[in-house]
Amino acid sequence: MTATTVTAPVTASGRVPPLAGVRQTFTMAWRSLVAVKHNPLELVDYSITPIMFVFLFTYVLGGQMAGSPDAYLKYALPGIIVQNTLFMTMYTAMALNTDLTKGVFDRLRSLPIARSAPLIGRITADLAKHVWAMLLMIGLGLALGFRITGGFGGFLLGALLLVVFAAAVSWSAVLIGMLAGDAEKVQAFAFTLIFPITFTSSAFVVVDTMPGWLQAWSDVNPVTHLSDAFRGLLLGGAVAEPVLWSLVWAAGIALVFYPLAMRAYRAKA
Repeated sequence: MTATTVTAPVTASGRVPPLAGVRQTFTMAWRSLVAVKHNPLELVDYSITPIMFVFLFTYVLGGQMAGSPDAYLKYALPGIIVQNTLFMTMYTAMALNTDLTKGVFDRLRSLPIARSAPLIGRITADLAKHVWAMLLMIGLGLALGFRITGGFGGFLLGALLLVVFAAAVSWSAVLIGMLAGDAEKVQAFAFTLIFPITFTSSAFVVVDTMPGWLQAWSDVNPVTHLSDAFRGLLLGGAVAEPVLWSLVWAAGIALVFYPLAMRAYRAKA
């Protein structure tokens, strides 16, 4: 990568014009995506892990949870995709943390580009990888017998909802990546936080089977709302309430973590 690929005129005040900043953001996103071509192993976590989750949940837990793998796949696949989406936001945190510790951002900030371009470009590229993993899991689910009875429109709306929610959660990942001492700490925090939230939601089990006190938490758990919304959009049914609550949670997460993440980013970069 050379400086000329992302440079642009700056204003008299030294600020990059908005349109130039947008172009630079997409250039940085493309930089992250092109890196996969030279290092295909970067796609392993976005490909092998989702496939493993689908097979393990379907064939190890399916008979016990729903009487048969096929029946459980219909219920659990949307929840598995939601869980995987949340886990993958932590890859953003680890990548940013690695770029910081290796001095990548020190080199980028020496270029006459918008300071936010490397950060938002990374998030944009990672959202594209989210879509790849989701399509991979949907394709595998279809091969195993899952059917999208909510129609193509329901699928598109569900995919868009996942991307919006992942974009919001990515700002919390940015904050974690900026504050953590190293990538290992980022990973440890991810498992500590995301595992309890996903497994105490409706992602994998019907909430009514939980103890009363746990149902109370699950009913307000954002992963429950997102799982119910995505499941309903894929399979058809009443989705207005879970979709609305998913968007409310996404907006709330973004409003809280975006300013905190940008403050930490400016302090670091």
